[in-house]
Amino acid sequence: MSFLKEIQRRRTFGIISHPDAGKTTLTEKLLLFGGAIQEAGAVKNNKIKKGATSDFMEIERQRGISVATSVLAFNYKDIKINILDTPGHKDFAEDTFRTLTAVDSVIVVIDVAKGVEEQTEKLVEVCRMRNIPMIVFINKLDREGKDAFDLMDEVEQKLGLSVTPLSFPIGMGYDFQGIYNIWERNINLFSGDSRKNIEDTIAFSDINSPELEKIIGEKPAVKLRDELELISEVYPAFDRDAYLNGDLQPVFFGSALNNFGVRELLDCFIRIAPAPRPKESETRLVRPEEEKMSGFVFKIHANMDPKHRDRLAFVKIVSGTFERNKPYTHVRLNKTLKFSSPNAFFAEKKEIVDISYPGDIVGLHDTGNFKIGDTLTEGEMMSFKGIPSFSPEHFRYINNADPLKAKQLDKGIDQLMDEGVAQLFTLEMNGRKIIGTVGALQYEVIQYRLEHEYGAKCSYENFPVHKACWVKPTDPKSEEFKEFKRIKQKFLAHDKYGQLVFLADSEFTIQMTQSKFPNVKLFFTSEFD
Repeated sequence: MSFLKEIQRRRTFGIISHPDAGKTTLTEKLLLFGGAIQEAGAVKNNKIKKGATSDFMEIERQRGISVATSVLAFNYKDIKINILDTPGHKDFAEDTFRTLTAVDSVIVVIDVAKGVEEQTEKLVEVCRMRNIPMIVFINKLDREGKDAFDLMDEVEQKLGLSVTPLSFPIGMGYDFQGIYNIWERNINLFSGDSRKNIEDTIAFSDINSPELEKIIGEKPAVKLRDELELISEVYPAFDRDAYLNGDLQPVFFGSALNNFGVRELLDCFIRIAPAPRPKESETRLVRPEEEKMSGFVFKIHANMDPKHRDRLAFVKIVSGTFERNKPYTHVRLNKTLKFSSPNAFFAEKKEIVDISYPGDIVGLHDTGNFKIGDTLTEGEMMSFKGIPSFSPEHFRYINNADPLKAKQLDKGIDQLMDEGVAQLFTLEMNGRKIIGTVGALQYEVIQYRLEHEYGAKCSYENFPVHKACWVKPTDPKSEEFKEFKRIKQKFLAHDKYGQLVFLADSEFTIQMTQSKFPNVKLFFTSEFD
């Protein structure tokens, strides 16, 4: 198959949602349709001993949440699909923001009963900033929930999207009978038996045919016709260009747990979703069809296999082909590296792969060369932009609870910070280490992983900080900057990359500091120009 064909047949997307909207279940069912797994493990259901394929860390199994972003790939109708399953939990938002730099499109999962929730709003905002094409999947239709039109209004208002339904529910909750597929013009009837292989759709070219009454009953038939008429009057017709530009979002309804509405979503997705898209580097726009390989690290995961101490750097291929044992330039270190066993992820299995194409995610075994945001090329000195660190919300001193294990603790902290689990700040005054996280649950994850993966114990102490501000003086030699450093010395630290950070204790302090030192600029993300 030619290089261009390989690019065209790839779809790399992320699934985002508020915790518990059914994101991991949807991922499982997509894998099931792709034939990549034989049986789905309900994430919360302890009766089934098999955990969900995409949750592999112990802490995830205990809590039924996804903590790490996992990569799952499968083939469906000759399309190679790469799914990046992201943590829904807000405490892991930073990992999700970074993952969104590696996707070409997104599926947003919304719970029919809860509607649009806070975490969904934040994530969709990031997608809108980047004009990422989005499809909305409204999940859990077999439960009582909000009216379909009210839900679509809520999506438009709260998320600032412009939607058009491509499928529509017939009834809901107890009265749920199935889905009318507007995109393919057929009806999919719901039997309520999730073990049944739901392939039996009834083609329905004419919604006014009296057959409809026979199938779903008189009242539901009248209601469905009215609703479809309303849809054609109120919502724009689907336009693929508008969707690809991020201006129009198609909506599907279904129940991932009951395997319902998922095939419709997938069939439409492979037809409309974008193949790998160009990406901006600091110097130019890089297109997937270019011959020379380029890619960037958007995630690092240590100890994926508890028996082997290994770190994998996840690289999204942007252009060209990535080949095993071929030398590539690590731009930040300006050194050449070869990879003898690059991994591809096929459902839950890792496989060594000889060649990967744009859109693919490759896992590279890493001995400490990689940091998040690093770029690999065939010699060109360029870096992809848009993988920032955000100011954490929580800050604590980290103390060593076992003096004999100081080395293990340092190594553990160092590796977990490379992974982007949290951020480390070292105080200028006394060298004490402070860990900043987006959510409080991260501290538990760090403590757990330090003990179980590195054999080190730590304890925390509160450190009252409101925000971390990256500092950039207009003139580093100015008296003003020296004065700033003298007055604020207690609150100055360095991040992992040696950048100066001011740890402010309140919003008021930040405002006062900016008015007193106008030439010392403060930023809330680490990536500033």
